Amino acid sequence: MTLSRRTLFKAGIAAGAAISVSSILRAQTQPAPDRTVRMVKSTDLRVFDPIWTATNITADHGAAIYDTLFSVDSKFMPQPQMVGRWGLSDDKKTYTFELRDGLGWHDGTSVTAADCVASIHRWGQVAPGGQLLLERASDISKKDDKTFTISLREPLGLLIDLLADLTPPCLFIMREKDASHPASEQVTTKIGSGPFKFNEALAKPGASITYDRNEKYIPRKEPSDGMAGGKVVKVDRVVWDVIADQQTAMAALQAGEIDYFELPPADFYSSIESDPNLALQVLDKAGQDALVRMNFLQPPFDNVKARQAVLHLIDQEAFMRAMYPDPKYIDSVTSIFGKDTLLSNGENTGWYKKGGDPEKAKELFKQAGYAGQKVVILDPTDWHEGDNASQLLAAALQKVGVNAELAPMDWGGVTTRRANKGPVENGGWSMFITSEMDFSLGNPLTDPLLTANGDKAWYGWPNNDEYEALRRKLADVQTLEERKELARKMQAIWWDFVGDVRLGKYISPIARRKTLTGLIGVPAIVPMWNMQKTSA
Repeated sequence: MTLSRRTLFKAGIAAGAAISVSSILRAQTQPAPDRTVRMVKSTDLRVFDPIWTATNITADHGAAIYDTLFSVDSKFMPQPQMVGRWGLSDDKKTYTFELRDGLGWHDGTSVTAADCVASIHRWGQVAPGGQLLLERASDISKKDDKTFTISLREPLGLLIDLLADLTPPCLFIMREKDASHPASEQVTTKIGSGPFKFNEALAKPGASITYDRNEKYIPRKEPSDGMAGGKVVKVDRVVWDVIADQQTAMAALQAGEIDYFELPPADFYSSIESDPNLALQVLDKAGQDALVRMNFLQPPFDNVKARQAVLHLIDQEAFMRAMYPDPKYIDSVTSIFGKDTLLSNGENTGWYKKGGDPEKAKELFKQAGYAGQKVVILDPTDWHEGDNASQLLAAALQKVGVNAELAPMDWGGVTTRRANKGPVENGGWSMFITSEMDFSLGNPLTDPLLTANGDKAWYGWPNNDEYEALRRKLADVQTLEERKELARKMQAIWWDFVGDVRLGKYISPIARRKTLTGLIGVPAIVPMWNMQKTSA
């Protein structure tokens, strides 16, 4: 359902009437207008557990209320965050970490080493980097309330990089009692130790989410730098307003009712650039690669020929034009490691043809024995660009004789339904469109989309032992040339079994009021510390 501003206003009144006067007095202390930032994010926040899902909106929520052991700076170098001191044994097999002083949960209790140990184990159930760590670890345990160790069977020089990686799901540290839940079960509490606190009293699912400054948070003393350094909060409150209608969101930005519009349609760019009060800003300069993920467990894409058919079918330029009409923000991409990373290469990309190759696709579907099975495409209607691409994908498939059907839903619905491994008749799915940071695709040890280990892989669950063996070797080779050689072999295999299909690369600037400054530009996550608001 599309929410109009009038509907939102009514919803706000109804929700307000339903809560008690005491809770209003407790939770509705209004900060000054220039101490409150109102944001319209790319999608609604439906999942609050940043380990259960890898979506960016949930990672943004995680960065607000949780903290991390290490974080990467603006040069993507890992720096201590919750960790105060750490050391490595002479045989390079045992890491000892000591938490810095002053770390506390929003419920008033102290962060302990046991919380960190439990969080690492839970993260290791789902994150590729965490899985690698657990495979190499002989022991992860607390030594006292502030100290814990990670002991390895053999040295793992990338360990600190894995702990600091910002590719969702990141290693957000949770309370031990929350982190004790299996990663397959969502944690519904929202108690972290980060620079913002989740305001439960003002939460209106589907309408708005509110975060308040954690007045007890003690930032690091170093200057803010990327995701690292001091997380100094310069506003009292941040509100994420849910405005599904993009025209309405744009009008709210122009009127000064919101300060930030995360995913303005490309059609609005010229209007934003001509408004003296507004600005476009690219926070993720590396951009995103759009891609189609197919379900390896269900027909027809359990057959490699059907997946190869989609690889040959796609016209990248047409998809990018449908998503971002302005050519200065789009490009093609044929490497599984992204357009501009150290591992990008041109191995086994002979399938790429400008305009696609529908006749080749039709022949491959025939070789796959495709017999008219329903192909369900999860269509995120509140992600305008993803919706356009989904409709184009359905049309392209139908033109080559595939019984493609769109399943419209919001992005939150996609992130829930894509976990269903069953057939489409039981609520499962066949395909969905998503995107991944071009930067992140350069590290197959941490990017979930580049795994092919069956049940442990990302949604779609590709399985290829030969590829996986090469991917795991990356953790042990010493030189960049060795990594590049492995990357070429991996890509040759990937494009044969077709782990996904790339639609192209795009850069999507955010729009903001010029009174909102200090936004930190990193891939994947939009931190809320450091930003500030001045009077118009």
